[in-house]
Order: sequence, then structure tokens, then C-alpha cells
Amino acid sequence: MGSTLSRWAAVGVGAVAAGAALSCAAQAAAPAGGKHVVVVWSEGTAPKDVYPNDINGAIVDGLKAALPDWEVIRASLGDPDQGLPADLLARTDVLIWWGHQRHGDVKDELVAKIDKRVRDEGMGFISLHSSHFAKPNKVLMASPCTWGAYVGDSTTLKVTVSAPQHPIAAGVGEFTIAHHERYSDPYAVPPAQTIVFEGVATLKDGTTDASKQGFCWEIGKGRMFYFQAGHETDPVFMDANIRRLMANAVRWAAPAE
Repeated sequence: MGSTLSRWAAVGVGAVAAGAALSCAAQAAAPAGGKHVVVVWSEGTAPKDVYPNDINGAIVDGLKAALPDWEVIRASLGDPDQGLPADLLARTDVLIWWGHQRHGDVKDELVAKIDKRVRDEGMGFISLHSSHFAKPNKVLMASPCTWGAYVGDSTTLKVTVSAPQHPIAAGVGEFTIAHHERYSDPYAVPPAQTIVFEGVATLKDGTTDASKQGFCWEIGKGRMFYFQAGHETDPVFMDANIRRLMANAVRWAAPAE
């Protein structure tokens, strides 16, 4: 595992700001021009019986309740300009991304604009579950972003807090969710500046599998958080603990004023 991560750390040296200090600000100040903006993007392939209004709809519901002072916008791959027209992307403080089956449909020109907004202009980026293979995630990480295994043999996932002082962990304790697809370490990305959450999946045969769940990086001027849990056949994004950490992650990822 060490050699894999070291290799991709070297590849990603230009992508991840070396030695950048991790901010401990729990909540960003409101911008001078009005509300902060968070955009929740999805490709629209989650099953309707689990997510009637898609995964981004479920996340938007949670964020609107938790962040009343923010403008929370839902965006989808099928919208005009793939959900992120230039004027919206330009005023987005944090972009949340969920994808699974349609990574290749995202235009490279849009990915380049997202990369610039994060790296050069400080937009926050939050990547969820199978978005590890999303184009923006891979460009920002400068790595293949593969996991050691992808297996649909788990029943639950117990999430534990490994960095309790981190702002994303504020008010979040140990919790367990139904989760039927596990990703196993290692995750082939540059070393995270902070691992906020870890987890243990209980498998159908009674054994367990431990893996990292929440990763933080600073990339150029921007902050990035990847949260591993979130398989689309489980109502993960309706869970109160997940909604709390998602709101915390949005506050943390927002550019400092």
C-alpha cells in the first residue's frame, strides 16, 4: 500500500499544495455580496425507489435545513450546460459531486473549468462515493483514484471519527448505516492531509473490513473533501449523521473571506 500511495503522491505533487496548513475555521463568513452558494450536482442515475428526487435532491434537502444562510442549488447532468453554466460556476463557493455510471459523459471543457475554479480561485469541492472515478475528482487528485476492491457483500458500515477536532467532525459521533457495497483500502490518491472518518463494514459472512471514509486535501487555493460511504441503493443521504457531516464539510470547504 505504501508504495502505491507514495507513487501517486509524487504524481500529484503539482496538484496538492505541499505542507499547507489545514484551516480550523468551523464556518466561513458570509461573502460581502450576499449568501454563499453551494451547488449539489448529480448524473441522475440513482434508483427512484430509494431517491425519488435523486441523490442531489436528498442532499439539497439536508443542506437547506442545516445551512439557512446559504443558497443551495440542485444541478444535474441533463440540465443545460450539464448543470453548470459559466455564471453559476463562477459564483459557486462549494461544488458537491455525485456520479456513478456516466462519468464519460461529462465534457472535458467543464472539467477544466472546475479544476481552475478549485485550484486557482479557491472553490471547495466535495466528492461522494463512486465519484472517485469522476473526471473532476481524478483531475484534482492527478491519480487513477482506484480502490483496492469493490464488493457488494456488506450489510452495514460503522463510521468512526478519527480526527475529532476537525471542523467536519463537529457534532458527529460514531454511527452505523445500512451499506451494501464496500470499497477496500488502499485508495490510490496522494496522501490526505487529514483522515476525518474511518469505517468498518460488516460482511454477510460475519467478518469485517476496515477502510478510510473521509479525506481532506488542500489543492492550490481550494479545499477538497472525499467521503467514501454513499452507495445509491441505500438511503445514506437521508441519515441525520451524514447530513450533519455534509453541512460541516460545506462550511469547511468554502473559501475563506
